[in-house]
Amino acid sequence: MSKVGVCLSGCGFLDGSEIQEAVFTLLALDQAGATAVCCAPEMPQAQVVNHATQDRVGEQRDALVEAARIARGNIIPLSRMDARSIDALIFPGGYGAAQNLCTFAVDGPDCSVNYEVETLVADMLEMKKPIGVICIAPAMMARLVGKRNIAAKLTIGNDPGTAEAITKMGATHCDCPVTEMVVDEENKIVSTPAYMYDATPAQVFEGVKKCVDEVVRLI
Repeated sequence: MSKVGVCLSGCGFLDGSEIQEAVFTLLALDQAGATAVCCAPEMPQAQVVNHATQDRVGEQRDALVEAARIARGNIIPLSRMDARSIDALIFPGGYGAAQNLCTFAVDGPDCSVNYEVETLVADMLEMKKPIGVICIAPAMMARLVGKRNIAAKLTIGNDPGTAEAITKMGATHCDCPVTEMVVDEENKIVSTPAYMYDATPAQVFEGVKKCVDEVVRLI
């Protein structure tokens, strides 16, 4: 049975992992016969948001501790995730992917990526193991592949500003509807826009499932 790393960034779309995208990823992996290995960085979140009011609150939370809610406690620190121990890697979206895993939410195409994330992704790319990126996570991936002069194909849907940023970072953006995904066969990178659109859960799940199925196929 294939093992697929799922890198989370907290719990909640405004300050961590988008919960539905994360759960859809775990469900699709189970349906595909793969075992999910959840991980997250041990770090303070960039911000904490009250999701009932959507206001930022003055408290501190750890991304790993929050992500453990989604993983039902079955999670390891990102620092312990070894590319040799998994067959593929998937990043669900949510603002945490753009604030905790990288600084794209603040710095745009000049963003930096969390060291542990960059190290793991670099190893996956070197080993030619497939990577899936969902929602805003392709922006983070664009930074990583651009630094390595890899002209990867990615999608965040059809948002012009984010697509332009992805292009500036050295990747190729492809417009894509919410129910579909984009496959870069050469680099084994699969992306889907998910809640980059104002979409229904069923529509988002369709795209996420296709993304996950393609990641598993590429193993």
